[in-house]
Amino acid sequence: MPAEVDADERYGRVDRALADWRQGDCALGEQWFAHRLLPVFPVTASGRAAAEEGAHLAEEQVLGFALVTQTCDIVRSCKDRPFVEVCPLVEVDDVRLREIERGRRPGYGLVPTLAQRRIVADLDRVMTVEKPVLAEWIRTPGWTTDAEGRAFAAALARKRVRFAFPDDFTAFVEELQRRLQEKHDKESVEGRGLRALREIRVQATPSWDGPDVTLLFWFVRQDADSDFEGTGWSDLLDEWLRLVPATGRFSTVHGQVATLEEMNALDYVGSDSLDLDHLSSRSLPAQPFETHMEDVEWRSQPGTAARTGRAQIAQPCASWRGRTRRRE
Repeated sequence: MPAEVDADERYGRVDRALADWRQGDCALGEQWFAHRLLPVFPVTASGRAAAEEGAHLAEEQVLGFALVTQTCDIVRSCKDRPFVEVCPLVEVDDVRLREIERGRRPGYGLVPTLAQRRIVADLDRVMTVEKPVLAEWIRTPGWTTDAEGRAFAAALARKRVRFAFPDDFTAFVEELQRRLQEKHDKESVEGRGLRALREIRVQATPSWDGPDVTLLFWFVRQDADSDFEGTGWSDLLDEWLRLVPATGRFSTVHGQVATLEEMNALDYVGSDSLDLDHLSSRSLPAQPFETHMEDVEWRSQPGTAARTGRAQIAQPCASWRGRTRRRE
């Protein structure tokens, strides 16, 4: 019985030590990241060094770790949830940091409290540790506001849940991508319009792999309506749709500017986020489930199977016709 009591107390101490930890929090200082390798063919510097010693595991010193396990699982008893996942912290240069802040580098996660030091989470590398290990580390909060916490969670989701668009679609929107990259930061009417967008989503009917596909581009704007020196959203929409004329199996192209409130749930879940690299900023956290085409989708696998059984989209409703355009 005394041994059981002692074990229960040790479990309790670990649980109490983790009570304040949250997803995105960090442990700074000398830490070691470990990964498994194939000794006959190591592909990293640390792996090659380990292979020379005949080892199957390589360890590399890092600046610290970012905790990526969901908060609800972190605070559950280590009896029930004994493991947590961590990603190494790395230092980046100013250019790479700005790209990460805008959501252009889905392999990294912005840690707001460490941004001034240019330290970010390397999401490509994940290590599992037992909770008693975490309990020994000193907690450094990774964020200070709910918005920052949601943005970090969204970065983790984006890393894992990005939709692989078909190859011909990535080629189809290439001109639109170039235009929005070029104009996003400009002090122009179009640049201000792009910065007022939350995200761009695209909906395919009847499905992405159909022989005859109708596309609907959703340009999801902030709630506040805007008029850009006499230029309205409909004018900007016309300009953007000219860059995606109906071609090949994409026989019909619609576009619509709307707020989240104007979209219904069916529209949102039946569409895929199309992040053309410059749609996120420090003031606006990246939206969940964004597809970062620069880093992944331009390398999508040939013949990628699209989702089936998607909700069918209706033609743009009459009440929004002033902000809807169709190109065939």
